Amino acid sequence: MQFTTPEARNTVETVEKKSKFIASLFPILSVSEAEEALAQIREEHKTANHNCFAYRVGLGVPVERFSDDGEPSGTAGRPILEVIRRREIDNVLVVVTRYFGGVLLGASGLVRVYADATSQVLNATPMLRCGLMHTLEVSCDYGMYGKLEYALGQEGMVMIEKQFAEAVSFQLVVAEADVEKRVTQLNEWTNGQANVNVLPAEYIGVSEDGSLVRGVWPSDGES
Repeated sequence: MQFTTPEARNTVETVEKKSKFIASLFPILSVSEAEEALAQIREEHKTANHNCFAYRVGLGVPVERFSDDGEPSGTAGRPILEVIRRREIDNVLVVVTRYFGGVLLGASGLVRVYADATSQVLNATPMLRCGLMHTLEVSCDYGMYGKLEYALGQEGMVMIEKQFAEAVSFQLVVAEADVEKRVTQLNEWTNGQANVNVLPAEYIGVSEDGSLVRGVWPSDGES
């Protein structure tokens, strides 16, 4: 299963008819993390008129919760959640804090502003594309290293964690569906003389610059 999740916490502030709206985004791995982040925001903004939120956490059938926190029913929490759903973002909490400026916005105005605030913080936040991947631990002799480096480069694969001792060792991160193909290629390129160890699958995120980020979801799927 693949999913998209925020890379890091972010905050975007806007003003609408003298009311200040602060959209705070958190990547989360569990309901308890969401509740802890909510408590943090409520403490940071305890003088605010409203701390409206929505979160979505879990894979497959996610847990979804939202709150209008005193705004008219249906004007804040659900619009926040609907933006998250439309963007297909998982494991995320968005809290939109409002400091009332004295001008009423009306129900339709509130829906628009809370949805816009959510869209803005999502737009401003780098995302990770996540999926189940395996790490391949590879070791070979020095005579084969150059050939492997060239062949892997032609396939668009990057060696990481390189170590040069009695033999050369490195790691490759491979999508779950490509493991058999990559192991076969390594064996063919080295006439079966490379040692390849396939580590258990884990969810790994790929950032917008191609960097790998581990720990984006528990490997056992629990939250």
